[in-house]
Amino acid sequence: MRRFLRSLFSGSTSTEKSQIDLKSQVDLINYRRAELAKLDDHELKASARRAGTLLELIAVTAVVATRLLGLGMFDVQLQGALALASGKIAEMQTGEGKTLAAVPAIAWYAKQRQGVHVMTVNDYLARRDARWMRGIYEFLGLSVGCIQQDMAKEERQRAYQCDVTYATANEVGFDYLRDQLALFPSDQVHRPFAAAVIDEADSLLIDEARVPLVIAGGESAQDSLPNMVDRLIRTFRQSHHYTVDEYGRNVALTEAGIQAVESAFACDNLFVEDNLALLTAVQDSLHAHALLRRGIDYLVKDGVVESVDEFKGRIVPDRRWPAGLHTAVEAKEGVALKPQGTILGSITLQRLIALYPKVCGMTGTAATQAEEFRAIYGLEVEVIPTNRPIVRIDHADVLFRTKREKELAVIEEIRRAHRTGQPVLIGTASVAESERLSAYAANIPHRVLNADNEEAEAEIIARAGEAGAVTISTNMAGRGTDIRLGEGVAALGGLYVIGTNKHESRRIDNQLRGRAGRQGDPGVSRFFVSLEDDLVIKYGTSDSNSPPDPDHIQRVAEGQNLDARRLLHQYSGEIEAQRKAVHNCRQDLLSGAIQCSSELERLVSLTTIDELWAQHLATLAEIREGVVWISWAGGNPYIVYLKSAVKLFGRLEERIAEEIPRRLAEVRATGIDPTQRSATWTFLTTDQLFDSPDVRFVKGLARIMARRRSRRKGLT
Repeated sequence: MRRFLRSLFSGSTSTEKSQIDLKSQVDLINYRRAELAKLDDHELKASARRAGTLLELIAVTAVVATRLLGLGMFDVQLQGALALASGKIAEMQTGEGKTLAAVPAIAWYAKQRQGVHVMTVNDYLARRDARWMRGIYEFLGLSVGCIQQDMAKEERQRAYQCDVTYATANEVGFDYLRDQLALFPSDQVHRPFAAAVIDEADSLLIDEARVPLVIAGGESAQDSLPNMVDRLIRTFRQSHHYTVDEYGRNVALTEAGIQAVESAFACDNLFVEDNLALLTAVQDSLHAHALLRRGIDYLVKDGVVESVDEFKGRIVPDRRWPAGLHTAVEAKEGVALKPQGTILGSITLQRLIALYPKVCGMTGTAATQAEEFRAIYGLEVEVIPTNRPIVRIDHADVLFRTKREKELAVIEEIRRAHRTGQPVLIGTASVAESERLSAYAANIPHRVLNADNEEAEAEIIARAGEAGAVTISTNMAGRGTDIRLGEGVAALGGLYVIGTNKHESRRIDNQLRGRAGRQGDPGVSRFFVSLEDDLVIKYGTSDSNSPPDPDHIQRVAEGQNLDARRLLHQYSGEIEAQRKAVHNCRQDLLSGAIQCSSELERLVSLTTIDELWAQHLATLAEIREGVVWISWAGGNPYIVYLKSAVKLFGRLEERIAEEIPRRLAEVRATGIDPTQRSATWTFLTTDQLFDSPDVRFVKGLARIMARRRSRRKGLT
């Protein structure tokens, strides 16, 4: 037996290890852990350096965690580490210690000395986890870095050179985009990607997967049109000049509104092609004034409009609404208009993650999306059991006819539970709903998460289990923070979680439920839903003979959303292949792998590629706007778009070959410094591979109105 154990921990083959089931591996780790615990620090460090197998390293790490942090790793945490180290998504419930469970796997990847990126959902968690686990990594002989949003280039370079780097996916992606515009190798901060360990993997790989990260630049003159339009729209009255649909999602000009715009801007027909910029600015301004609310959809801080994620309830740094909508909000609030500039590069989070040779992740809810993880990322999901049995009581949903009836019932239930001292956590679908419930509960002491500060948010969530606490928040708030029960709360039934909506994914509902009943604690969950909830309205049927079933509707929504993500993944592949081809060529030029005849030619080649690629992206955006009309004629806009993209890329390659010598001659003749470039900035936007239905409607209406007015003029 001892000879077998020695061979297992010193150099067993992958085939031998695969024949050992998970429980046997955990038993072997615990056996070795007991032996290693007898060593002093010097001997333990030597064992860490010698560790040549995964099981040995996990055992060493578990001992170090106990010694430095006083945290003994449970068997389920060891199982989680094994799953991560084998390149899987580990589903571990809230409160099971995912942060520590990941450390042995992170260390295993980091021993290759190529760098591991540990991706978290916000800067606060990246900072917290790097600081918390730093001692373990350093004991194992590994260096640790952390990326924060306000870091300078030199600090980022040092952090990425570490064996383990904690960061948000957004920061990693923005640095990647900036690196693609570097003119000198010393300006780049990344080294080649090796491994990514993703915390809250469902949030990043599914919810945020198609969010484009964008880098823009160029000189952009201040456009007076948004401010001129804003002054006019402020005089408009709802119903007379414009209408808002019953669900508050879309806004449209009335005939009186159209006439008012045409009169103010002295144009005969707002809907002809020459006036498209004006029509778009008017529509954006209407949207900003009628549908977006300060303090709910966005905040204004230090003269900057900061958008609030309507589902997570927190500020999203550097996120801008698409096209001119963000500019319209800036005009509405009287702050300086940020330049739109030219998009120089873009990549979705989904495509960013695909650049890593090794990927794994962890989350509290992954099983319901197992098919998608497998189809899109090639990742298997392994469900890790809880350390203690779950004793939480999950009540059946309560269905109401109207939203108001539902919300009044929620307030009454909060009041009833609060009288007993049982803590209550109310998870809402939006910031607006949180604010409304807070107003209803004015006479009940409570706290509302206000999206201002992630660290303060975590503190509020952590205290939500204290006796008498009432906390209202969006359902995603405070992820990564445990809620511990206060004294005497277990006897009251534990934390009571109330959901005010069923969401488009069961996974999000399960995240909310998982706030209660951690580590065998008692807890309760119940969802209150109504026939006026967004889920029912958007996906329900008009069959009035039987009441809608929210659970069935939820599955319909999941299926439709999965189909949409698969389709967009399929059709974005061509553009990603083009981006990679351009990037690889550019990187070879930058690094010197491709010899140009001089430093000047190298610099001119790089700047030419950057400029022509930006023009290529702009042309593709124009094509996307135009091909939606193909669907009106029964054609397939995706096929038309892809064929156009392939043809354009061939032309791009030709133009690069033509332009480099021409521009090189121009630079030599004029003495222009090719390194002088305008400032760049980064932001996130919403995914609009093809226009959303409401944008299509507006453009369709424009065409119809243009034809109608042309016919009228012809008759007169």
